[in-house]
Amino acid sequence: MGIEFVKLQGNGNDFILINEMENEVIPEEMKPKFAMLFCDRRFGIGGDGVLFISKSEQADVRMRLFQPDESEAEMCGNGIRCLVRYAFDREYVKEECTVETLAGIMPVKSGYHAGEFFAVITMPTPAFARGAIPATGDADSEYSEEIGTYQVYAVNTGVPHAVVFVDEIGAIDPLTLGPVIRNHPTFPKGANVNFVEKVSENTLRIRTFERGVEGETWSCGTGATASAAVAHKLGYTGKDILVETKGGPLRIVIGDEVTMTGPAESVFIGLLQL
Repeated sequence: MGIEFVKLQGNGNDFILINEMENEVIPEEMKPKFAMLFCDRRFGIGGDGVLFISKSEQADVRMRLFQPDESEAEMCGNGIRCLVRYAFDREYVKEECTVETLAGIMPVKSGYHAGEFFAVITMPTPAFARGAIPATGDADSEYSEEIGTYQVYAVNTGVPHAVVFVDEIGAIDPLTLGPVIRNHPTFPKGANVNFVEKVSENTLRIRTFERGVEGETWSCGTGATASAAVAHKLGYTGKDILVETKGGPLRIVIGDEVTMTGPAESVFIGLLQL
């Protein structure tokens, strides 16, 4: 039995995509284990997650994302860009489309400029209340806690994110500090952890430890959005923010809506022999 897959990446955040537009390819009960096995970079295909694209009754297409730890993520900004790149190239969607996720319907504008594909995603409105993150404590209050020697803020941008501002990001080891904050008891569902350095007036540099991947990823769209949202709320930046991730820049604009702009590339197509 052969299963066709496509490998895509957005700023180095890479995904295996399985097309289920016409029929189910991976049985529902096998999707978590499939992600665990084939995201392995030595014994599988390698990736930060597995995207499943299918038809939607509420939007143009539906996206589901299963992660290496077998969990299903609510959404993923880089993942949406990659899925829309795939859908756009195959004419499933037009330049303006909507994507159904567990975090809601995401409007997307996409297309090619000077030969490169870019997508602009209208992200979920950042939710700062503890109850919406979710985090323990007064449900209506905002999250600001000292964890170890770090001041930690938190926000939900489709998934829960912790944000930590540091003087020099190169001096931080996300693999050491990330799990401490990611698993802190104030986050009942865990949290992604972003270490953020302010580079200039409207430029941030971040490194992200991702829940579900349980490691550092080269980029995180919801993490870039979360970092920009917290930085703007604290008065560190304006509304138009360049966020430099390990894999490349993302543009976050904070207004009546919050948008994220970035690239997505199709890397290769393969046939998985089972």
